[in-house]
Amino acid sequence: MVLKPGLQTTVQSRSRGGMRHLGVPACGAADPLSLALANRLLGNDWDAPALELTLLGPDLQFDTACCFALAGAPFAATLNGAAIACHEVQRAIPGDLLVTGAALKGARAYLAVAGGIVVEEVLGSASTYLPAGLGGYRGRALAKGDQLSFTPREVQDLTTPVEFRPTMLSAWALRACASFETQKLSGADIARLFETNWTVSRRADRMGMLLEGPALTVTSGGRMPSAAVFPGTVQCPEGGAPFVLAVDAGTTGGYPRIAQLARVDRHLLGQVRPGDHLRFLRREPHAAVEALHAKLDYWRPWLPDIDSILC
Repeated sequence: MVLKPGLQTTVQSRSRGGMRHLGVPACGAADPLSLALANRLLGNDWDAPALELTLLGPDLQFDTACCFALAGAPFAATLNGAAIACHEVQRAIPGDLLVTGAALKGARAYLAVAGGIVVEEVLGSASTYLPAGLGGYRGRALAKGDQLSFTPREVQDLTTPVEFRPTMLSAWALRACASFETQKLSGADIARLFETNWTVSRRADRMGMLLEGPALTVTSGGRMPSAAVFPGTVQCPEGGAPFVLAVDAGTTGGYPRIAQLARVDRHLLGQVRPGDHLRFLRREPHAAVEALHAKLDYWRPWLPDIDSILC
């Protein structure tokens, strides 16, 4: 049972694919790698529905014995008042109280239970898409009094190897390529885009994040006919502040697309929080592809489905 819902706690799973032409965004877990790490400890499929905790986690009371695990951003978590660690299988019995406080670094953690949370799939995924109120638990973030269902089962004790525990930061360097309207920036502004240590503003959520720094100028005046956008697309509105689209972004937009985060680093957007610093590392497409293959090779021994996880 949910005693306190936290800042924004939702049920998330894999993304929704193949429906962008119908205006349905991908959505899904903001950091699918951390979701997969939590599920891996419990023997679940990598995309078994789990709770996505954002900045401040929930207080939960267990009504059924279960095994669970946390992965992603480190949250100050206790079970019946005793501190528990991320990346380890934990066990709860009826009446146990799990309290998850604030994220120490990073933005999101994933709380998975053995067997996965039971929710209906909508348009091919159990993930919550808040703007449309679909998927997950009644299409919304958790609220006090909500009761989540799962089919409990026992699992073996397991911990994530140290080399597969992502480091959470407050300054991020993300690889990015030029995009369709990059040349609408002057040469000086293109350099400024890739050489500035941007600050993530308070306007940052699953839809995207506004960056604070020097204003950029685009020859289109900041607007253009609507065109396709994706998670990781960096747009430049008329105000000149770059806006990075995140996992819940729509399928089209009317602002110039001045960069595109490389797939290899796109999952890291789910851990960027207001006040963090962000720098774009310019890469040519072939180099971004090579970096992705190297990352897939690194993770495959622990997460065999990594090709699907970082899709």
